[in-house]
Amino acid sequence: MSTAILTGAPVPGSSLADDLRSLGFDVQVAADVTEAARLLSAVPADRRVALVDPRFVGHVHALRLGLTDPRFPAATVPGALTAQPEARPALARAMSDAEPSGAGAPIGPGTTATATDRTVPGRLAVAMDAEGTPVQRPELGSLVAAVPVDDSSRAAAEGALAGVDDEAVRLRSAVKAHDGFFTTFFISPYSRYIARWCARRGLTPNQVTTASLLTALIAAGSAATGTRGGYIAAGLLLLFSFVLDCTDGQLARYSLQYSTMGAWLDATFDRAKEYAYYAGLALGAARGGDDVWALALGAMVLQACRHVIDFSFNEANHDAVANSSPTAALSDRLDSVGWTVWLRRMIVLPIGERWAMIAVLTAVTTPRTVFYALLIGCAFAACYTTAGRLLRSLTRKAERTDRAARALADLADSGPVAQIVAARGPRIPGAWSAPVIAFVGAGALIAAALQQPFGSRQMIFAAVFYAICSGIAVARPLKGALDWLVPPIFRAAEYCTILVLAARSEVPGALPAAFGLVSAVAYHHYDTVYRIRGGTGAPPQWLVRAIGGHEGRTLVVAVLAAVLTEHSAFTVALTALAVAVALVVLVESIRFWVSSGAPAVHDEGEPA
Repeated sequence: MSTAILTGAPVPGSSLADDLRSLGFDVQVAADVTEAARLLSAVPADRRVALVDPRFVGHVHALRLGLTDPRFPAATVPGALTAQPEARPALARAMSDAEPSGAGAPIGPGTTATATDRTVPGRLAVAMDAEGTPVQRPELGSLVAAVPVDDSSRAAAEGALAGVDDEAVRLRSAVKAHDGFFTTFFISPYSRYIARWCARRGLTPNQVTTASLLTALIAAGSAATGTRGGYIAAGLLLLFSFVLDCTDGQLARYSLQYSTMGAWLDATFDRAKEYAYYAGLALGAARGGDDVWALALGAMVLQACRHVIDFSFNEANHDAVANSSPTAALSDRLDSVGWTVWLRRMIVLPIGERWAMIAVLTAVTTPRTVFYALLIGCAFAACYTTAGRLLRSLTRKAERTDRAARALADLADSGPVAQIVAARGPRIPGAWSAPVIAFVGAGALIAAALQQPFGSRQMIFAAVFYAICSGIAVARPLKGALDWLVPPIFRAAEYCTILVLAARSEVPGALPAAFGLVSAVAYHHYDTVYRIRGGTGAPPQWLVRAIGGHEGRTLVVAVLAAVLTEHSAFTVALTALAVAVALVVLVESIRFWVSSGAPAVHDEGEPA
């Protein structure tokens, strides 16, 4: 239960108190700021509190946006202010400063009261901002939130209130602002109503997210049957899983049920669903005598590398200080032409388009065809997005910050060997030295995996060379224009090496075991991204060292391939390594996110 304090006598006939109670607030009335401060001090420290001007006229959803969003320690709309436990000391200080000033004077040193800040909540919000506690002011759009000062202005506010359907606004705002073509036109028109249905029955976004995962796993099981009926059911279930995947975010926005756990589940389950479905298709194909495990693993590797390119580029330029590049300016001009926006969103094959393609092809073709289409489409999308980002990086003279360099170093996932080389080895000067050295090491590693006979000791030397190059590449802070390429190069080197060695071993079960190993390692890399996005930093160093870092794992796999040439020994070793990595990263990840102090968020970025 939260507590709302009306800073004055309620207006006769107003539904404000009932509206606040409908939002979960216990409503109390204070005659003035002094009494409000006394009532505030009596509220348990772990509760959210709100101060509301009793003259407030507005939509319930305006109050909901201003007073119940869990992502912000403090937030305000005209006539109302809320503070979560972490912001309550700042609110108490602002109220203490306000008491001697009276109800109508500006609060705190150096602050001024604007037209919207003359209410007690408004002036307190200004004071909190002035002392360094950010106060969120949500965009209300057509929603009404006002504090009338006389009968005529009250009548005008009530007229405006009646002219806007806040439920319609709430439904529209439940849909992500920038989504893919398929999601926008084929899913969101009805999934928002499913979200409302869930909200009215008390379902949470996390429950819908879990339902989406279970549906996708059932789809994967249907695909694994290898029958035409199973493939048709799998395609339909995959589409329904995606509808639920859209619904969970819309439910979070509709009811403002944001949470750290929800953001993590939504992000990680998307990957789990897609990769489980790939495995289901591969199992179904095997039942029909077609071995497509290499294609399934290749699709997973390509998709994971696409994502790390997105993450690395965004982190490198998250807070870069620079002029805009000509490429970015061209992109902005293209955005002004409506049809190009949708075309460009479809070209990158976001999750909606991707899953729709997979579902339809599963139902009407074969798993091999599905993977061919997926590899071609994702490869084209990767080339398109990477080329654009290369052009932006080369034409923009940006100053990358220490925070960006730290994020790229964390995304690199350097283990003990690379860290030792980085600390004691040479530091090669040059703006492009890091990606070039990383590329040389990765190229030599993958070339050896492709060209050397399986079991060759030369593979070990290639892995050692790669580890040395990896350490040299990260020896200097990653602040160069193209240094965001370093983590994707490392991901491609590790994943592709595992894929190639498993495929060339011709050992039964090696490719499924490699699929499991890459899945476990990819989970660790995605988890690193989500921790950085949540502002909590990368996973602890002990975890990175325990699982060897990218160069350590690559070296281990190379040694296993060179030593374990007996029948099935390589498969057993890859399986054991996959289980060990999965156990360590999953236990630590679950421990972290369950007890995380990361802010409550929900992914509002471009669909992936």
